[in-house]
Order: sequence, then structure tokens, then C-alpha cells
Amino acid sequence: MFEENQNLTTESATPRWVPIVVAALTVVSIAALGAGWAASSRATAVEQKFTAQSQQFRQGQDVLNQRLARAEDTNARLEGELSVVTDKMKLTQTELSQARTQSKKIKDDDTKQLADLQTNMNGQLAGKASVDDLNKLGTDVNGVRSDLEATKNNLSMTRGEFGTLIAKNHDQIEELRRLGERDYYEFTISKKGQREKVGDVLVELRGTNPGKNLFTVAIYADDARYEKKNRSANEPIYFFTAGTRAPMELTVNQVSKDKISGYLSVPKATPQHAQTSGD
Repeated sequence: MFEENQNLTTESATPRWVPIVVAALTVVSIAALGAGWAASSRATAVEQKFTAQSQQFRQGQDVLNQRLARAEDTNARLEGELSVVTDKMKLTQTELSQARTQSKKIKDDDTKQLADLQTNMNGQLAGKASVDDLNKLGTDVNGVRSDLEATKNNLSMTRGEFGTLIAKNHDQIEELRRLGERDYYEFTISKKGQREKVGDVLVELRGTNPGKNLFTVAIYADDARYEKKNRSANEPIYFFTAGTRAPMELTVNQVSKDKISGYLSVPKATPQHAQTSGD
């Protein structure tokens, strides 16, 4: 009976490899759980990173859409302004073309009127100046030309307050000499403080202002000195001689730095003593 119990005990005992297998399976399970947790963590991290990148992408896309919308608005506004400017340019070109046409028409009309006037005048002159009329005049051609030149010069000369003609250059002075009404003495003083004998008087240059065409002179007559300040070119300075009503006339035609040129006009048969009147 003892042998039977021993056999039963031996048959019911657990094999040795069973715990080893269980331990191995436990280790494998734990390793599998660890690998799964690590894979899950990595998947979660990748998903979060992808989600963040997706949000950034959507935000960037929104910003680009906003910029595109603003750019489209700006382009539309610029197109409108360009259209307005183009219309104005077309209007300006039209007005300019009309102005040029009008100007050309006025110029052509003026040219035609001048041509008609010249033709009319030539016809009238031809009718008046026939060969018979010229023969009847019996006037020397050179004399006529001289008279015309004298008339031209007289028209270009002005008269002073005493009615005398005022010459503005040497040619006009020569023309006045030919009239024979007065004596004329031309002079040039080229230094400040210099005295020049002109006719029967002395003229001293005191100063010039070429920018304003002004001068200052002193006139010495009959042991007296008379200073004329800031006088203009071609402005006559009158002073009278004793016992006559006809004045002497000093006129400066050109004013430069410390230099003046002009003439003294003296009435015929002027007495020797002189006195100055006026400023």
C-alpha cells in the first residue's frame, strides 16, 4: 500500500519546466506591454505634431488668403484710378488738339489779313505814286530821302518840358545839328571826380549807378556850383543864362561804372553868364 501512495505522489507533482515557461511568458508579456506603450506614446506625439503643423498650415493659408484679398482690392482700386487718369488724359489731348487747331486758324487768318492789307496798301501807293505824279513833283531824290530820315528821327525823339527835342544817341544829335536851331557839344567823362569843360560850363562827375541807370553831376557856371543828384539817363537838366528865356540843356545818354556820355544843348547867341534853375 505504501508503494501505491508513493506512485500517486510522484505522478501528481508539477513538472520543473512549467514555472520557467510561466516566467518566460510573463517577461515576454511585460516586454510586449512596454513596446506597445512606447509605440502608443510615439504615435500620440506624432499625432500631436501633425495636428500642430496642420494648425500652422491653416493659419498660414488664412494669412495668405487675407493678403490675396487685400491685393485684389488694391488692384481693383488701381484699375479704377488708372481708368480715370486715362479718361482725363484723353480729354486733355482732345483739348490740346482743339487749341492747336484754333491757334493755327487764328494764325492763318492773321496772315491772310496782313497779306490783304499789304496788297491793298501796295495798290493805293501804286495809284498815288504814278510816273506822271513823280515827274510833276520835280524833287531831288536825295533830298526826299534826307527829309524822310529827319522825319523818322524826329518821330523817335521825345520833347522835353520846354519843347526841345531830346537826342538819345550820336545820330540824333547830328540830326538836331542839321536843324540849326541850337548848338550841341558832346562830352564823355570817364572818371569820378573829373571835371570836363563843355561849351562855356564845367561838368563834374560825382557818381553813377549803372544798375538803375542813374548818375550825379555838378555843374559849374558863373563861379557857382550846382549839384544834380540821382538823375536818369536821357533826362534833360535845364539851366538858364542871364537875360534870356531859352534854357541850356544837359543830357546824359549813357551811364556805366564811373563814366557818362551825353551832350550840352545851347541856344543860339547865348550870353556868357549863366544861372541854374530847378533841382
